[in-house]
Amino acid sequence: MDRLPPLPPEQWTDEQRHHAEEIIRGPRGALLSPFVPLLRSPELMSHAQRMGEYLRYRSAIGVRLSELAILISARQWTQQVEWVIHAPIALREGISADTVDAIAQGRRPAQMSDEEALVHDFCIELHYNRGVADATWTMVVERFGEQGAIDLVAINGYYTFLSMVMNAARTAVPTSLVDPLPGFGG
Repeated sequence: MDRLPPLPPEQWTDEQRHHAEEIIRGPRGALLSPFVPLLRSPELMSHAQRMGEYLRYRSAIGVRLSELAILISARQWTQQVEWVIHAPIALREGISADTVDAIAQGRRPAQMSDEEALVHDFCIELHYNRGVADATWTMVVERFGEQGAIDLVAINGYYTFLSMVMNAARTAVPTSLVDPLPGFGG
């Protein structure tokens, strides 16, 4: 059961309304799932939205690779909302169905471009090792620059934050044609 379901707009405080309307007027066009529980802390929601807007739409690694990193974070947290939102976007942006399926199953995709493999391996190292090896860091900086490396870390951190919020709040999963993520270990 959703612990922090949508609040009816007529119940919003002035502060909630102000920050919610900023999101609604932005590229998202609506107060989407991740921001529903965050509405309880409107200033935090506003800051999170601005960071997410940059990371999702304008990061130094580009939208396609950002979507790949988002899927990896969603998989690490078995975050169904992020998965059903971003799997179709990743496919539309050119991430192959085989890659998306492998990530859903918790496997390293067999067929990836060099850039995709670099992003995948960086994200997996960061999640599993809580850091990144020198060789992996160097390859990412050589390919995407220091800004790209920081943006890639931030994508993982931001979507981990959203995953933690929605998993704790038990945010309802929107209807989707995408299969939900299986749980790890059965």
